[in-house]
Amino acid sequence: MKDQHNNRRDFLKLAALGAAAIGLGATGNVFAGQSPLMINPRPKGNKTAMGLACEPLQTVRVAVIGLGMRGEDAVRRLLQIEGVKINAVCDLVPEFVAEANNKITKAGHTAAAEYTGETDWQKVCEREDIDLVYNCTPWNLHTPIAVHAMKHGKHTALEVPAAMTMEECWQLVDTAEETQRHCMMLENCCYDFFELATLNMARNGVFGEILHAEGAYIHDLRELKFLKQKEGGYYNFWRLEYSKKHNGNLYPTHGLGPVAQIMNINRGDRFDYLTSMSTKQAGMSLYAAEKFGSASAEATETYKLGDMNTTLIHTVNGRTLMVQHDTTSPRPYDRLHLISGTKGMARKWPRPAIALEPNAHQFLKPEEYDKLMAQYEHPLVKQIGEKAKKVGGHGGMDFIMDYRLIYCLRNGLPLDQDVYDAAAWSCIVPLSEQSVLNRSNSVDIPDFTRGAWETAQPWPVVTVD
Repeated sequence: MKDQHNNRRDFLKLAALGAAAIGLGATGNVFAGQSPLMINPRPKGNKTAMGLACEPLQTVRVAVIGLGMRGEDAVRRLLQIEGVKINAVCDLVPEFVAEANNKITKAGHTAAAEYTGETDWQKVCEREDIDLVYNCTPWNLHTPIAVHAMKHGKHTALEVPAAMTMEECWQLVDTAEETQRHCMMLENCCYDFFELATLNMARNGVFGEILHAEGAYIHDLRELKFLKQKEGGYYNFWRLEYSKKHNGNLYPTHGLGPVAQIMNINRGDRFDYLTSMSTKQAGMSLYAAEKFGSASAEATETYKLGDMNTTLIHTVNGRTLMVQHDTTSPRPYDRLHLISGTKGMARKWPRPAIALEPNAHQFLKPEEYDKLMAQYEHPLVKQIGEKAKKVGGHGGMDFIMDYRLIYCLRNGLPLDQDVYDAAAWSCIVPLSEQSVLNRSNSVDIPDFTRGAWETAQPWPVVTVD
């Protein structure tokens, strides 16, 4: 058994070190060349994780891995939630680790153990005093760390997307089913105030049957992609590397997650197939030429990521979703968040608006809109919304997400997002690229629940004490 354990550890170590090469290979076709793996039988001995509820934890002992753009603020938020103890912090940048521990001690907590080695995340996952591994690393490490954490008995919460390949999606599902540990993707947009209100409205039939939804991630990141890490950019330009090597929707879940929950995806319906297309690439080259000069390496580089990707998803029950991705164009931030049903519709961008029968040809007047929003304000917002606004994190939605996660772990409840959501929402990354590179032909989307979606109950309008 010891030799097997060592072999597993050596394999995972090599996987971590080679993850960038796998995800960002020179051919750029790793995503597209993979099979959708439509038939993936449940490994012997595994059982479903649908509705998984685990033993309550009086104190949730947390390790935060990745302390850059997202992880640093996660530490700050977690310290303001009762029943949380941060026992380990890990990042390749020692200054980030020191700053995280500074926050921990200033909050009156014992300093966390510090890790800064390239594969120290493995040691963190193997610690005996950790219940939850909170993973805010670059994309290529999301799945390897989550799998290792679950294999060592830890619950895991990982940043978006949870996986970048079909193989990784199935690894997350199989490991969660094998270990019966929680695996939640940290899709914070599901907890934004408008998204929660429209979820409540949908659950109460305000929009009738939801037939179509739209979501997006439209965010001009050109400057950030070219910035050095010490200037506030991404570590080792990892996000820029994806723009060079891949073409599809690389970041679908901010727009997709909230509308997928409203449409009961994986709980009464599921994604069936998609088709995807991208515009040509222009914005990265133009920006690089203006910033670094037309003859610079940055300007003459080949960037494969089209400026705008549009992906259409069809569900088994005959509904549609449109998801867009654009991190290159000079335009305001937008997540779309539009839902359309048989009795009306709601949209969040460019400004929140709702239209309902019998006068759905025009949006509700301000006083009517405010009355409806007050009537269907989500219980989570009523209960912790004010504190969330004070703590912050994208207006408070990050805090609501963290608070709800810890609440569920402390009370032995199923999580709001499970491993099947993580896989279904994340698989749009590789499958959209497969479609783009095959003249936008449709691509089947696997049933990660292995049939459990047919009887699973929709996510309810939840509360906290």
